[in-house]
Amino acid sequence: QVQLVESGGGLVQPGESLRLSCTASGLSFGDYAIAWYRRAPGKEREGVGCVGNAPHSTYYARSLELEGRFTISRDNAKNTVYLQMNSLKPEDTGVYYCGAVEHLGFLAKYYDFNMDYWGQGTQVTVSS
Repeated sequence: QVQLVESGGGLVQPGESLRLSCTASGLSFGDYAIAWYRRAPGKEREGVGCVGNAPHSTYYARSLELEGRFTISRDNAKNTVYLQMNSLKPEDTGVYYCGAVEHLGFLAKYYDFNMDYWGQGTQVTVSS
């Protein structure tokens, strides 16, 4: 049985950092790309970014890429993908989800929210 478990969410003040983890089990981790999404209160789910299993295969939502505050990395030895979030803002508040999708054509699948598996989400609240 495939499981994706997100962790690391919490309540932080503006300007602080969090590192979210997405740990997978029950699948051949290296064959999957991992994506991060978030859903802010009252808004639609949006993509944060995704990472494939090849070098230089990390992609971010355009707005986040321009800001440079978020970094996605993966540790295949631990079956885990991380989302490092720095200089957090109140508008980063939401539930953060990870998804796993087979690597072939993963970028298009990421844009289409077409994941094979989803985690349950972890809440991130940025508030003073």
